[in-house]
Amino acid sequence: MNRSDSVTSCDCEPFDVPNARRRFLTNSVAGIGSLALASLLKQEGLLAKPPILAKTRESFDMLPRQPHFQPRATAMISLFMHGGPSHVDLTDPKPELTKRDGQEFPGDITYSFINRASKRLLGSPFKFQKHGQCGTELSELLPHLAEIVDDICLIRSMHTGINGHESSIRYLNTGKPIPGRPALGSWLTYGLGAESDSLPAYVVMTDPGGHPVDGVRNWSNGWMPSIYQGTVVRPREPRILNLEPPAHLAGTLQKQNLDFLKTLNRRHLERHGGESDLEARISSYELAARMQGAAKEALNINQETEATHKMYGLDNPATKEYGTRCLIARRLVERGVRFVQLFLGGQPWDMHNSIRTRLPQVCGRTDQPSAALVKDLKMRGLLDTTVVHWGGEIGRLPVTEGDPVKGGRDHNGQGFSSWLAGGGVRGGMTYGETDEFGHSAVVDRVAANDYQATLMHLFGFDHKQLTFQHNGQDRSLTDGRPCRVVEEIIA
Repeated sequence: MNRSDSVTSCDCEPFDVPNARRRFLTNSVAGIGSLALASLLKQEGLLAKPPILAKTRESFDMLPRQPHFQPRATAMISLFMHGGPSHVDLTDPKPELTKRDGQEFPGDITYSFINRASKRLLGSPFKFQKHGQCGTELSELLPHLAEIVDDICLIRSMHTGINGHESSIRYLNTGKPIPGRPALGSWLTYGLGAESDSLPAYVVMTDPGGHPVDGVRNWSNGWMPSIYQGTVVRPREPRILNLEPPAHLAGTLQKQNLDFLKTLNRRHLERHGGESDLEARISSYELAARMQGAAKEALNINQETEATHKMYGLDNPATKEYGTRCLIARRLVERGVRFVQLFLGGQPWDMHNSIRTRLPQVCGRTDQPSAALVKDLKMRGLLDTTVVHWGGEIGRLPVTEGDPVKGGRDHNGQGFSSWLAGGGVRGGMTYGETDEFGHSAVVDRVAANDYQATLMHLFGFDHKQLTFQHNGQDRSLTDGRPCRVVEEIIA
């Protein structure tokens, strides 16, 4: 009996169906890509069962859903800059800091590394200049951001009140500075479902240098069902392993394998009546075939023009890698992916030393691709409904750490900058202020939960009303913490 015969003659009962299904999924070489398989298993409930059903849901799926009110945004791309970009050197010019360079800071400072700490003010070694019709001042290290300054809202008063990387990341990404909670992308896909039936709703793009600080927690579904976890696209080719079946397994044999899974699923459904999610499992591997083709096409940047490649910096070794990921992010959103998050390996913006040389390097890697993404979305008519976020979890202190010339800056969660573009955000403006040295947000402070409430509002949700029941309690992204929608930055 050949293999195809064995696949199509499985009407026998003597084996355990659930275990057979698991064995088949584990050992199958039918060519279903790892990304496709992970997404399908999540979507059809094979990876985890929700501990307690949300009171408004009979089952968990990725069917499209309407938000509470008319949304301004339908998709988001987050360019997360792990480590804490130095706002006083990039986006928040401080003439008084420059004027008093070398003098002692007059207030109290919370340090992360007291053994290298000082109160010696460090004026920025980089020049600032006004740009665009709005006249926003930016550092010479961000020449490409300067080209889109009229399309962004630069928030200069971000605040977590926490100096640590992991805690601030969790606060900004999950609503509280503790591990184990669903990420922002999980909340958006839980609330809105998927727009595409052939691509994941929530995609994570990691860095060739490795995972960001705090690892997979950055895109965790927390206590939500695993269907809402971010699906990782590999940082190097092949970005999806085994996306296409080997030649000898393609075509008829793959269809037979999928039919075999359908048979097992139907038997399982007959034995466990009343499980509403099982019907969806029966057709899940038809979706797998669709994902094979859709993912391959979405990730193929060779379809883009030479001009587009140059705009993203793909002709420059310094920007090629990050530019490629930014371009793929646009292609994914263009094809219905709801939330895309790009991460950097480790925390490259964490500059406790050599800030004069290291800061230009990381800006040189990310500035052009980030600006190109906004330009490209705008040219294609996608910026109106796509929010682009750029920012890290903290900023840097206005005092020097270590040697005044070869040193750097310590962590600062009291005040820092991020920018948003598109999706209903008002462009060509700055919002909020830090003090004269850039140490603390003092005017129109935007806390982490304010940022989240505002994003949810752009997507058509009352952040207090989009809830998930966990351990008998209704949980939300902001989870009852005092916060506000920052109406002033909404167009």
